[in-house]
Amino acid sequence: MSGLRCRRRGPTTDGLARSSDLDASLLMIPLVGFLPAADPSMRGTIEAIERHLVVDGFVRRYAEHASEGVDGLPPGEGAFLPCTFWLADDLILLGRRAEARQLFERLLALRNDVGLLSEEYDPRRKRMLGNFPQAFTHVALVNTACNLSHTTGPAEHRRNAS
Repeated sequence: MSGLRCRRRGPTTDGLARSSDLDASLLMIPLVGFLPAADPSMRGTIEAIERHLVVDGFVRRYAEHASEGVDGLPPGEGAFLPCTFWLADDLILLGRRAEARQLFERLLALRNDVGLLSEEYDPRRKRMLGNFPQAFTHVALVNTACNLSHTTGPAEHRRNAS
């Protein structure tokens, strides 16, 4: 478990892959039941993501200054909408339901006239970016809606269903 900790920053980072830059995909760790959201390392990771990767209320996958070539994508992309839904899910697991609901409703407000979302969003230009429509984003939307409507978190729900 110590391999998940970045000695310099403390919380879990993308150090398992190629760099020590914070990666918002780490928000999935409690959602799949690997660590509870309340674990000190995970809580620190969520808080670090909120401090460093949330821009205008939406989560970027990586910091804007992330090195070129991360995931094969150029730096400077928009906010990654699935990661923003994952943050809402983690807030639910931390008992911060009101914040999660507010974030969820903000995400819902981005939908187009037929209810579709893209992969990314540019909050400064107020427009969708990337693949459109994006199934990955819609799966995250459905999961967050379900998580907001249940009293248990997603990992607990899956564990109790088996």
